[in-house]
Amino acid sequence: MSLAPRLDLRQSQSLVMTPQLQQAIKLLTLSNLEIEAFIGDALESNPLLELGETPQAERGEGGDSDVPETPREEREADTLIAEGAGQSDAPTDLASSALEIDRDTGDGSWGAADGSGGGEDEGFGLEQSTAAGISLSEHLHAQVGAAASDEREIFIARAIVDRLDEAGYLAEPLTEIAAALGVPLAEAERALALVQTLDPAGVGARDLAECLAIQAREADRYDPCMARLIDHLDLVARGEVARLRKLCEVDQEELVEMLAELRAYDPRPGLAFGTREDGAIAPDILIDRSPDGTWRIALNEATLPRLVVNRPYLVTLRDGCRDRDSRSWLKDKLEDARWLIRALDQRQKTILAVASEIVTQQEGFFLHGVSHLRPLTLKQVAEKIEMHESTVSRVTSNKFLHCPRGTFDLKYFFTSGVGGGEDGEGASAEAVKARIKALTDAEDAKAILSDDKLVDLLKAEGFDIARRTVAKYREAMGIGSSVQRRRAKKLAAIG
Repeated sequence: MSLAPRLDLRQSQSLVMTPQLQQAIKLLTLSNLEIEAFIGDALESNPLLELGETPQAERGEGGDSDVPETPREEREADTLIAEGAGQSDAPTDLASSALEIDRDTGDGSWGAADGSGGGEDEGFGLEQSTAAGISLSEHLHAQVGAAASDEREIFIARAIVDRLDEAGYLAEPLTEIAAALGVPLAEAERALALVQTLDPAGVGARDLAECLAIQAREADRYDPCMARLIDHLDLVARGEVARLRKLCEVDQEELVEMLAELRAYDPRPGLAFGTREDGAIAPDILIDRSPDGTWRIALNEATLPRLVVNRPYLVTLRDGCRDRDSRSWLKDKLEDARWLIRALDQRQKTILAVASEIVTQQEGFFLHGVSHLRPLTLKQVAEKIEMHESTVSRVTSNKFLHCPRGTFDLKYFFTSGVGGGEDGEGASAEAVKARIKALTDAEDAKAILSDDKLVDLLKAEGFDIARRTVAKYREAMGIGSSVQRRRAKKLAAIG
């Protein structure tokens, strides 16, 4: 073996991530509102770009004249995007924001005060949150996971948080929310009670009296006298002190102290937080059911500007470019414009493909609610639409879907599963929990269901799961054992 130095020629292939390809991959993770901001920057930096008047979806079958025939290298780049090139980029989730609805507190003299805090929890401190400039919705979402007892309660609580206005009030009737989510009213009430325990105290209230009552309970001052005072805020507003003293059964000095404490509460606890510039959640995908039973799936054109090449301006610049540097600059700008238009078009097609497959896989949810969610993975969707799993991950990041049941993060539709029945198909863990909850709620005090009996009933419905799984789900939802439930229902019957 020779140890002398020598030169060898070797051939190899490697994928090089060009700046344009990196940009196209990044576009997949952006929401429509973020795309709108991105397009604004592109319009400023490239004079050949302008906003089109018609949506991209309305282009003729022959193609848009503003988009020249795609060069081979660009078609190959589109393929690389769909196949997941650059899959090491980790997508991030976009937190939701609060709805903006004006509310009259009924008394302008009340203001944010020290007494409205929700304790000194270092994890969710009001001062840290307001200093960070996060929205009320983001602050509440950060607490829901730790406060809820199971994933189903988390789902309902998050849906309620998304419906709070900027002051922290719930304007939508709880019955309508329960119907939209496909859950029993009792579960919606429990989820609302959970939201009302979050910081800042007073959020989740449906009116001013409930908001103040929540803060009084938080301060351990909600005694019968304070309850009667809060129940008669109309008298407080009119200053009818004599009637208030009689109703509350207190003397003048005690009433003055109670009124001072009442005015120390914050009637608009949510206003201590910043509001997101985009206001309410703007969905990226709109889903509706047509009269013939099929699903209409479309991108939200209201938040999706369309870019085209300004042909007249291009011709004017081309005629004025005499030297080599000018012609080179114009060529680069035209190539950048073409690439961006193609990348945006590829993004729209990919989003629609993923959304369509999600609707197909989770049609039971859209028709009947959360109890009909199926287990679904990114890989399953990727295989169906023949794209890379990482591409599906990017597409489902920062994207929201609006349907008749509400607005949901695309990530929500990917759920874990447990063993299925004879058809071999797994069942969503959420669906199993919903059935366990329904069965235990409906059981008779004289015929309490054991875990073994629950297993038999679930298997009869097609849920093939083990006893220990039933016990785990039951405990996660805060449902007691058969002995505990029998004792509780007997006491309830006696009461």
